[in-house]
This record gives sequence, C-alpha cells and structure tokens, in this order.
Amino acid sequence: MAGNGGASDGSEVGVDQPAGASPWTYNSPTKPEAGTQETTPLVHKVNIPPNNGLVHDVTGPIKEIFFHDESLRQFQNQTAGKRAFLLLKYAVPILDWLPRYNPRLFPSDLVAGLTIASLAVPQDLGYAKLAGLPSVYGLYSSFVPPLIYAALGSSRHIAIGPVAVVSILLGTLLKNEIPDTNDPNYLRLAFTANFFAGVVQAAVGFIRLGFVIYFLSHATIVGFMAGAAITIGLQQLKGLLGITTFTTKTGIVPVLRSVFTETKQWNWQTIVIGVCFLIFLLITKQIGKRWKKLFWVSAIAPLFSVIVSTVIVSQARLDKDGVATVGHIHKGINPRSAHQLFFSGHYLAAGAKIGIVTAFIALTEGIAIGRTFATLKDYRLDGNKEILSFGLMNIIGSLTSCYTTTGSFSRSAVNFASGAETALSNIIMSLVVMVVLLALTPLFKYTPNCILSAIIIAAVTGLIDVKAAYHIWKVDKVDFLALLGAFFGVFFVSVEIGLLIAVCISALKIIVHVIAPHTAVLGKIPGTNIYRNVLQYPDATRIPGILLVRIDAAIYFANTNYIVERLKRYVSREKEYSSTGPNGVPLQYVILELSPVMSIDSTAVGGLEDILGILKRQNIQLALANPGSEVLKRLKNSGFIEHLGQEWIFLTAGEGTQVCSQLLGKNSN
Repeated sequence: MAGNGGASDGSEVGVDQPAGASPWTYNSPTKPEAGTQETTPLVHKVNIPPNNGLVHDVTGPIKEIFFHDESLRQFQNQTAGKRAFLLLKYAVPILDWLPRYNPRLFPSDLVAGLTIASLAVPQDLGYAKLAGLPSVYGLYSSFVPPLIYAALGSSRHIAIGPVAVVSILLGTLLKNEIPDTNDPNYLRLAFTANFFAGVVQAAVGFIRLGFVIYFLSHATIVGFMAGAAITIGLQQLKGLLGITTFTTKTGIVPVLRSVFTETKQWNWQTIVIGVCFLIFLLITKQIGKRWKKLFWVSAIAPLFSVIVSTVIVSQARLDKDGVATVGHIHKGINPRSAHQLFFSGHYLAAGAKIGIVTAFIALTEGIAIGRTFATLKDYRLDGNKEILSFGLMNIIGSLTSCYTTTGSFSRSAVNFASGAETALSNIIMSLVVMVVLLALTPLFKYTPNCILSAIIIAAVTGLIDVKAAYHIWKVDKVDFLALLGAFFGVFFVSVEIGLLIAVCISALKIIVHVIAPHTAVLGKIPGTNIYRNVLQYPDATRIPGILLVRIDAAIYFANTNYIVERLKRYVSREKEYSSTGPNGVPLQYVILELSPVMSIDSTAVGGLEDILGILKRQNIQLALANPGSEVLKRLKNSGFIEHLGQEWIFLTAGEGTQVCSQLLGKNSN
C-alpha cells in the first residue's frame, strides 16, 4: 500500500525512494530487522517549521485582524508625495470618484436623488416624532449628514438619514432620563447622545474594530427588528386614533392599555384620514414589490399622501374638529448646536450611555445595508471606512442640530431601484431637503399627525421578515430561539431590554461554541482511505485497539478542560467496549486528528501533556495526525514533542492508522 499524503482524507501521494532503501523511510516507531522483507507502508516525514520570532508571531495575527483587506498595500513602493496624495483620496473618497465622474451618469443620479427626497421628507417628519423631537429636526438630519457621507463614504447606493429603529430606541432612552419631551434639556441630551455615538463610531472605524458589530447574529437582528417594527407600529396608534394622553412605555401591554382606556379621545375624522391613507400606502408598497418597474409608485406615495391630506385638512379646517396637525415648522437650515452639548454633570454620562447603544445599532443596520447593495453591484465596500464616515457625519451632525442617522433600508432600496450610480444621489437629496427647509416648511402647518403615523406604519412593515425567520427555523433551531428571545424582549418589555437580550444571546452562543467545540470519533469509509465521523457515516469502520478522534476547533484556555474531559470519556468508553466486545482487542493507540486545529496556547499544551500522562499510565500510546505549522511550533517550543516522540507525529490520519494497525498485528504475534 502507498502512504497517504495531504489532508486527513488520506488521499494518496507517491514519493520517490532511493534503491535499496527501507520502505519505512521516515518516523518509524520501530525499525525493521536486518535482512527481513518489510511491507510496511511508507510514512512521510512531518517537518517542524522554523520559529519566525516574537515580532512576526505578534504582528501576524494583528495584521490579519485589522488589515485583512490589505488596505495599506496601495501605499507600498510609492514616493512620499504619491503616498500623501493616495492617503488623501483614501480618506476622502469623493476626491477620487468626482474628478472621474461620467456626466452620462448624472440623469440616473438626479432621478434617484429626487425620488429618495420625495420619500425622505415625509419620513423625516414622522421619525423625529418617534425620537420625541420636533419634526424639523428630522429634516435637519437629512440635510447635513448625507453631505458628509457623500464625501467620506464608500457605498454608491446607501441613502443616509433618520431610521425608524434608531429613532424609537433613541426616544425610549431619552425619555428614561427626561420624561418631558418639552424640557429644553431633552433636545440637548439628544445632541449629546449623537455626539458620543459619532465619537464611538469614529473610534471603532479608526482603530479598525469594525468586526465587533458582527457579534450580533443575523437571527437576533431579525428578531430585534421585527419586535421593534411592531412596537413602532403600536406607538403610532396614538397619532392614528387622535389620542393625546398616551403611555411613554413601548411594551405591548401598556400601549394597548392606553389605546383602550382612552377611547373618549378617539377622533373619527383622524381615524378616517389615517386609515384611508394607510391602506393607500400599503397598496402602493405591494405594487412596488410586485412590479419592480413601478418602484416609483411606492416611493412618491408618502409625499403624495402628505400633500393631499394637508390640502384636505387646510381646506376643510379639520384642525378645528380635533385633527392634530404638525403645526408651525421653523424655516431655515440647521442652526449650530455645539453650545448645547452636555460636557459635565449627570447628563454627560447619560448622553455617553445612550450614544454607545445607538451607535452600534446604527452601525449594524447601516453596514448591513451597504454590504447588501455592494454585493448586488459587485464592488468592494471598506467596512472600517464606512464606520469612520458614519462617526464623522454624526459628530458634525451633533454640532448642527441633527440626531443620530445611518443608512436607511427603505431609502437605500429606492435609491438602488431608481438607478443611482454614485453617492451624488445623496447630495441631490440633501439639496432638495435644503430647499424644503428654506422655503417650504410653512406648507406643513396643516399636515395631520395621523398621516405621519400612517407613513411610519407602512415603512416599518418591511422590517418584519417572516421568510428570514422561517429560514432560520429550518436551518438552526438554536438561532431561532435567539430570534424569539430578542423579539419577545422588545415586544413585551422595551426596545432596550430586547436589545440587551439579543446581545446576551449572541454572546452566550459564542461562549458555548468556544467552550464546547465539536469533536468526533472517526472511522474509515469502506473501499477508500478517507476517515469520517462514525455518527455521520454509520458504515465507517473502526480498527479494534485504535481510537481516532478529530478535534474541530482551536484549543486554548477556554476549551482545554472540555476537550481533555471529552478525550478521557472517549478512552473510557473505548476501553469498556474493547473489554466486552467480540474482538477482545484492548485499546492501545489514541490518534488525535488535528487538521482543524489552527492554533493552541500554553494552557492547551498543558492539557495535551495531561492526556499524554494519563494514557501512558494506562499503557496506551498517543499519536498526532496532520498538525498545523503553528501547532507544531508551539508543541516543539514547549518540549511536548520531545516527551511524545517525533516518530508519533504523522502526516495524515491514514498513515497513523496504518502504522498502528501493523504494530497491533506484530504485538499480537
């Protein structure tokens, strides 16, 4: 038989030998006697890689974590002047794409910008109310931040502005600190929270820690978003029914209690207007989904609803019959707000806490949206630069009367469907909002609040992804439990509790996978040299007297004890089986298949030493198969290989099994 080479599947590799050489050329646990004909399979030598030194061992993993995208490669072998120019274009992407902008793309960007502006204006008015802020601050937040993002961001399709989830989360957290939204400190705290959200985001992007946002699993995000969507929709019953006295809590029980205990405040004119336009918005949304070419119908429907309902209320003077309206909106672009930030006292800590929470929720939504459309159009999105651009736009936004903004899913989808080619569509949208702020805000005086509630309800229905939830249920039941935990936390308690549950479930799942990695007993697939999990392949055969175990994760301090106990259990069961089984061959060899083990630490080496000692005391030989280079280096440096014997390290599980099988045969003779 030829020896096995390569991975643990035991695929065969030929090796040339000099004439007359023993077929047991390398790493033989025993040598053939002189003058005898040996038929033992060839065993390939396992080379231990050289040490690269402390600097390489430390900087290598750091580089892979923080610069896996090779973002510094473009600066290599360049003059100082060229590096400065490249750095400027890297930091401010608009300096790269705008000079090369193709005028033929402008009509597409213009149409996209105007379309998302028609969607943004009515949404901004409603989302600001979700945050407990005057409606004009929603418009402010769609003027400055998109301009900053267009200059610094790398996505061509993401549309920037206030979003429903961040708005409701921000409003909830702000009201926990200051229940009265008319208190001047409420607005100041919103700006302070936005400032700290921007600082956190910018810091995360600058030190290239963008990977932290992926600690929230997709399942928990789906559950959190669905719960938040229903919560947001229930909150809008206040405006849809015309109720003036309403709970500040977001759970379903207090909301429904407010709705049905205040039936005397229901206003039938408000209900008729709100429900009629809600039905209209939902119908147009379905039209846009079913017929992609008619996406513009659902995009302009909110603005159309605002215009028509405003005309109806103003002409019929329904405001005198109890239909609540937006009222006077201050004309003019964003006033400065740097002097309103809290930099001392109790509200400083509160602003920092709120900012940190909203920062990561905004990042999670924004980056997910950006990556989605970058994938659809096959261009590269720099995650850390995106995070940095979000941070800078929110810092500048906090100084110009804006609250926390990010990428909006609904607007980005419309932007993409409208044919946007570059970030110029964000600039055009921002300019349209500027025109509204400078000249058109008086027209919103008679806009009924119920129409804003209807727009919000129609918008958040897209956050309930039933198909994704069903897919998660089919794929991973544990993930589905995480989804339900996040959903019910938001649904029955509050948005922040739901978020906390989502984070805890995500962290718990990571901990479970870290502490208890998968291990498997392997057997040989009949007719092949491939070794697989005997539970997955019941026909896989095991050789009496040999236990082959694969460890499917890196081994380090967090999981060493689990793996050691697992191996001891396998050995105990194997010994029990061999003593009562039909073959009566006692366990003599344990082979650890280490191909999935990419790294180990000092604690793990100590665990392997313990296993080696335990097996030796039971007259069982330990062997290793297919260890990686990093694993070999650390085993050598620790002295473990010297204790084990390098001849007991095999290139593949197949070679190790063949050698041990022949030794079992010799011992039995």
